[in-house]
Amino acid sequence: MTKQKDLGCVSIALSALLLISCGSSVTTSNNNGGGGNGGGAGSCSNATTGGSTDFSTSPVISGCPVFPTDNPWNTDISNFCVDPNSSAYINSINQDKQFLHADFGSNPDYGIPYVVVPGNQQFVPVLFTEFPEESDPGPYPVPPDAPIEGGSNSTGDRHVLTLDSGNCMLYELYHAFKDSGDNGWSAGSGAVFDLHSDALRHDGWTSADAAGLPILPGLARYDEVAAGAIKHALRFTVASTQRGYIHPATHFASPSSDLSLPPMGLRLRLKGSFDISGYTGQSKIILTALKKYGMIVADNGSSWYITGAPDSRWDDTDLDQLKTVPGSAFEVVQTGTILP
Repeated sequence: MTKQKDLGCVSIALSALLLISCGSSVTTSNNNGGGGNGGGAGSCSNATTGGSTDFSTSPVISGCPVFPTDNPWNTDISNFCVDPNSSAYINSINQDKQFLHADFGSNPDYGIPYVVVPGNQQFVPVLFTEFPEESDPGPYPVPPDAPIEGGSNSTGDRHVLTLDSGNCMLYELYHAFKDSGDNGWSAGSGAVFDLHSDALRHDGWTSADAAGLPILPGLARYDEVAAGAIKHALRFTVASTQRGYIHPATHFASPSSDLSLPPMGLRLRLKGSFDISGYTGQSKIILTALKKYGMIVADNGSSWYITGAPDSRWDDTDLDQLKTVPGSAFEVVQTGTILP
C-alpha cells in the first residue's frame, strides 16, 4: 500500500455522501452512448434506499451485518449517473493493465485473509510505527495466530483483519507484525469500524488501506458467492491516482494533480451493455455484482485487480474467466465531490 501523508481532522456525516453532483434523488438524462445500465439516452438517478438503522439486506459475516443498508458499500449503483470524466479515468487506468483480474484464489497466501473472534477475545497492545496520529489507538482483539496477508514471511502490505463477532466491531492493521516476546502487535497503521454505523474516518486520515476505507467489506468472499450473490461493492486497485478522494474514502496517496487519474474512492461499475451470459460459476456471480454494486478504488497497485479473501474452495480456473473482461467494459459513476 502506498500512503501519502495528509493532515485533517474533520468529522464527516454520511449525509454529505448524498450531496452528490448528480443529486441524491435527481433524475436526469444519461447521454453516455449506451454504456449505462439504465440504457443509452435513458434516465439515471442517484437516489438511494435503506437507512442508517436498517440491516435487512446488508451483507452478513458471522452474524454481524456489514454496515447499514444505506452505506455506500451496500448501495445499488446500477442506475447511477455516469461521470462526465468517465472515459478519461478509464483510459488512464488502462495505461497499466487492460483486463480485470482476481487478486485472490485458493492459495492461502493469495488475497487478504481475515479472522473472526468471539466477543470475549483478549485485547492486546498494538504499537503504531508509521501513521500513529491517523490510527485508532489499541488495544485490539487480535489473536496471536491471526492470518497475515501474504503469509508470515510476507514483505508486502501484511494486512491483518479481525472481526469481533460478539460486538460487530472490525479491527484492521496495515504492515502488521506479531511481537516476538508477547501477544502484542506492531503495525504501520490501524483502524476500527463499528459495523452498525455509517461513520467515516476523519478527512485526511488513512486506515489500514491507503484510501481510508475498511478492507473487509470490499472483499469477495467464497461463502457469499456459494450462496449465490455478492451484495456489496468490491475493492480494487489502480496503478496511479490523483491527489484527492471521494467519500467514503478519506485519504489520498499521490502528489499528482493530473485530473485524468482516478481519485481514491472512485466508483466504477460494469456496463449494463456488457454481455455476461457466456460466463459461468463464481465469475458470473462476481460480474453480476459489479453491474449492481460496482467497485471502489482503494489503493495504488496493479490496475483492475479486485480483492478477495483466500479460500481453498475458490475455483481458480473459473476465476480466470475474469481475465477476459476488458477495462473498457467499465464506466465511472458520480458519487460525490473530489476532496480536499
